Amino acid sequence: MRKFNAENERIKREYLIYLREAKGQDESSLDKVAAALLGFEEAIAFKSFKAFRREWATKYKTHMKRRKNARTGKQLGVTTRDASLRLVKAFVEWLSTQAGYRTRITYSDAAYFNNNAREARAAHAQRPVAYPSIEQCDHAFRQMPENDIFARRDKAVFALLMLTSARDGAVASLRLGHIDLVERILYQDGREVKTKNGKYIESNFLPMDPMYQNCLENWVTYLREELMFGPADAMFPKAEMGTPTGKFAVAGLSREPYANGQKINQIFKSAFLSAGMRPFSAHTLRKTHAMLMDKICNTMEDRKAFSQNMGHEHLATTISAYMPVTLERQREIIRSLGEKGEQ
Repeated sequence: MRKFNAENERIKREYLIYLREAKGQDESSLDKVAAALLGFEEAIAFKSFKAFRREWATKYKTHMKRRKNARTGKQLGVTTRDASLRLVKAFVEWLSTQAGYRTRITYSDAAYFNNNAREARAAHAQRPVAYPSIEQCDHAFRQMPENDIFARRDKAVFALLMLTSARDGAVASLRLGHIDLVERILYQDGREVKTKNGKYIESNFLPMDPMYQNCLENWVTYLREELMFGPADAMFPKAEMGTPTGKFAVAGLSREPYANGQKINQIFKSAFLSAGMRPFSAHTLRKTHAMLMDKICNTMEDRKAFSQNMGHEHLATTISAYMPVTLERQREIIRSLGEKGEQ
């Protein structure tokens, strides 16, 4: 049974409410904070936060280095440790302003939770991320089966990702009223779709192989005309459980969407695995699309439009996040510019 400190639980709950109501953080962010604070309590043997000592920061850092990932069994990476330290640091800063704690904790005490410079640099260093080529995506898509209603749904998920570059969380929350097949636009309204930061995005279908649009159109038409789904029903519904044969089992499609993007990401990864390739995540496809932008866009206006289509307010976001230039490529480009100048 998990240990806990009732006094700590109360103040942690107040902090999570503060983050949600005052800072607008979503549930996934709050879960990360809660996990970091639990790890901190484990490191200090669940002592009351009112007994705070600066040495606790060192204990927590040591604890994090010893911890292992529950899924892989490996030690936590520097990025994970750095993120957890920052979350606990923010909590201690907030705690230093609360009644009953501000006489025991100062704002400067939180600085002891800073990571060392070397690990901080390593945690934030930009690493090359593998992403699928358009050809690899085409091959994986063609290999996807269509033998039942769930396979057809999964293939339509892949098609929509290819056509819009929408994030997996947004795709999971889509309803039929969000797509216009005539205008070939996906309307991602942050009030109804789980877009990043709740922004509004109009994603026009990207110039892809016609097989993607055909697949998506067939799926949407099937939902609307065969299953009589309406605008408020899920575009990619989860399975509906029931007892059609007297036993609890999958009975068909629900009209409700998935709660998060986990299933969408799983569908995308599985398509590549089944085709004998590495399991690219759905998010890596955004880099694929950014590289496509670099290839087919000839003017700055073209690039800006493509970037907005991906949901970025600034072109610089697309370029810096999804189009990094390797040192080798940087060298080649600068040298070629010198050769052009000599001509």
